[in-house]
Amino acid sequence: MRTDEDYMNLALDEARKAFAKDEVPVGAVVVSGERILAAAHNETVSAPDAAAHAEMIAIREACRAAGNYRLTDARLYVTLEPCLMCAGAILQARLARVVFGARDPKAGAVFSLYQVLHDPRLNHQVAVTEGILGEACGEILSRFFKEKRVEAASRNA
Repeated sequence: MRTDEDYMNLALDEARKAFAKDEVPVGAVVVSGERILAAAHNETVSAPDAAAHAEMIAIREACRAAGNYRLTDARLYVTLEPCLMCAGAILQARLARVVFGARDPKAGAVFSLYQVLHDPRLNHQVAVTEGILGEACGEILSRFFKEKRVEAASRNA
């Protein structure tokens, strides 16, 4: 039986694909039982599509794979805390659980800025586990943005 770490490693593999495409390196995997319904990474630049976050793509694909827009027995593994848009999609899909690696202090809608997935005013709440492979998830993002700053500095030099 696979563990949360195993699935998060798959999400990290997706984040590495995004990094290689010069996309913000976020990866996501949707799992039902032991079945992987979808795996995706950010494609906002290459799509170009502001809504092409890893979570959004993975949820869309998982709904198609399941043949239902409700994923009530599914779990989402994502390397970065979901933003407000993605948290909304998580609620609409009725995901049972979200597991994420690193917090997003600038856009996180699970704990950092908002607590959307736990809001009792909404018709669905989601179980959340944070920090799974958090160091590795944060490191790939830090490396990406450090390289971006170096590139920008060399262009401006």
